[in-house]
Amino acid sequence: MEQDNYRHKGLRKRLIDSLREKGIKDENVLRAMNKVPRHLFLDSSFLEFAYQDKAFPIGSGQTISQPYTVAYQSELLQVKPEEKILEIGTGSGYQSCVLLEMGAKVYTIERQKHLYEKTKALLPQIRYFPKMFYGDGYKGLPAFAPFDKIIITAAAADIPKPLLDQLKPGGILVVPVGPPDLQVMVTLHKNKEGEIVRTAHDTFRFVPMLGNKAKD
Repeated sequence: MEQDNYRHKGLRKRLIDSLREKGIKDENVLRAMNKVPRHLFLDSSFLEFAYQDKAFPIGSGQTISQPYTVAYQSELLQVKPEEKILEIGTGSGYQSCVLLEMGAKVYTIERQKHLYEKTKALLPQIRYFPKMFYGDGYKGLPAFAPFDKIIITAAAADIPKPLLDQLKPGGILVVPVGPPDLQVMVTLHKNKEGEIVRTAHDTFRFVPMLGNKAKD
């Protein structure tokens, strides 16, 4: 496997500096992203591009998100150490690893079988150990609920009710909401009475969230 050398670390630091310049303020997010070797999540043909602030294809019609997007969602989550976080859409596993570096306990679901198996094999090799599941993210993980925070890394036309039900009172759900071409990042805060307070943020482009089945 490709190593994490001084050159990679230098490129990563430059990327983190650019994220700070673009408005990411949470130093815990930036510190975590500075530790995760993003080049190990990409096919070798993309190694030279790993620390550009761009999304790249990872197979199965999916992408590894742009670093700014990962930082933005992670900042909105307001992650605290030891929190239990549910991620819908494991993808390459990069977002999971950032959350792990922030001290969270990560439960992550992927519906694309090939992608799930590829990521499940990769992460232990680079010493990251989220709890990984193959299945339909729309249903969440009721057996492990409730969760302190939930992050959805694909565009949702609407918010799946099972996920809101699995969010603790006082918890936060972060999701891009809207049609396939453009979404608004939304935070849903569940207050102590269980009521949902919705806040809209900036616009992004995500691959669509597909529900009601898992795919081989």
